[in-house]
Amino acid sequence: MDPLSIGLAGLAVLVALIAIRVPIGYTMLLVGIGGIMLLSGPGILLSQLKDLALGKFANYDLSVLPMFVFMGYLATQAGLSRDLFRAGNAWFGWMRGGVAMASVAACAGFGAVCGSSLATASTMGQIALPELRRFKYSPRLATGTLAAGGALGILIPPSVPLVIYAIIVEANITTLFAAALIPGLLATLFFMLTIAIYVLVQPEAGPKGKRADRAELRESTVAVLPVVIIFMLVIGGMYVGLFNPTPAAAIGVFLVAIYGLVRRKLTWNGTVKALVETAKTAGMIYLILLGAELLNIFMSRGGVPQAAAAAVVASGLSPYMVMVLLLVALIILGCLMDSLSIILLVIPFFWPVVSVLDYGMDVESVKIWFGIIALIVVELGLITPPVGLNVFVIHSLSKDVPMSETFKGVIPFFAAEMIRVSLILAFPAITLFLPRLLAG
Repeated sequence: MDPLSIGLAGLAVLVALIAIRVPIGYTMLLVGIGGIMLLSGPGILLSQLKDLALGKFANYDLSVLPMFVFMGYLATQAGLSRDLFRAGNAWFGWMRGGVAMASVAACAGFGAVCGSSLATASTMGQIALPELRRFKYSPRLATGTLAAGGALGILIPPSVPLVIYAIIVEANITTLFAAALIPGLLATLFFMLTIAIYVLVQPEAGPKGKRADRAELRESTVAVLPVVIIFMLVIGGMYVGLFNPTPAAAIGVFLVAIYGLVRRKLTWNGTVKALVETAKTAGMIYLILLGAELLNIFMSRGGVPQAAAAAVVASGLSPYMVMVLLLVALIILGCLMDSLSIILLVIPFFWPVVSVLDYGMDVESVKIWFGIIALIVVELGLITPPVGLNVFVIHSLSKDVPMSETFKGVIPFFAAEMIRVSLILAFPAITLFLPRLLAG
């Protein structure tokens, strides 16, 4: 067999292993190792393995990952999510659908510290679901809102998948964080508008809550100010060039820890639990990274990415049609896999294709624009059947609500996301405005 045929066969084996639920990290390791042995022999493989892990993991940019993950777990233990929901509820809870809007706002705020969609959905679900039940929200709207709101964690900086994307395509992490901010805020706005329209059509689905008195409004707002300050110092500090992402993440960990200690919510046991969970998550991420690196070596030697790029160029399809097809593929994959695995698995194949097409922008701009769109679309997979992971997380917290009801509840939010994707596709300036502004 020629190298390209071996590479395509490797892809088929990869898909088959994923289909039978073999963990993605092990799948990429097995296919990568087997493919390199077939193409280059065991000697070359062993020669690469002796320093591949060190060379990959010694990348300074990767040190930001465990720090941001630790910051998210510390934020959970420090009770930051509860303060966010309390403030959101004080501001919006008196409106029809206001408690659901407060949940979305709290998800956005927690995502700005956590960076993980699944963690955002799980944490906010535990806090907001009892309140939504108390005010007699329809189960469909309540669970759909939290499943969709949790997906905000993947895009609003800091975002772990966005860091991984930046490393894969060799983009500037801070620039991508800046590009993600406006689309992330746009998603929050669209979700809140979706709830407003939903309860306008079905008023009984989202009853009005109790209006907070001035004292509660003032206290809840003051309580959430430290969260705003942490975000401004960590993300804003990167935007204005005070420090790069790794020191920013370390400062974020320190500030969240101080916040938890001052509020007397961060205990020794909570800190240890956050450390253990961080070690587990970071270990999983690094295993997947190693598997992805071996798989990419195999595919590059087989010429698969190059052949895909050449086939697209020769197909005669317009650049935007190619982009739409790639995004559809990402949505389908998002139904079956977690966001981090998708980014690591497909971006090395998709980016060479996108980079050779003419979108009327320079390559660096396309890199930023495509990265944000890709993450939004991967985010859609978290709420799309049959395996929308956020829906499963929320279902585990509300077993009395049929999963079909939750999937029906996320349909309006899915429609809102499609509008957002269409706007960003049509107007790349939505993602490029802030990076260009900060670059001067």
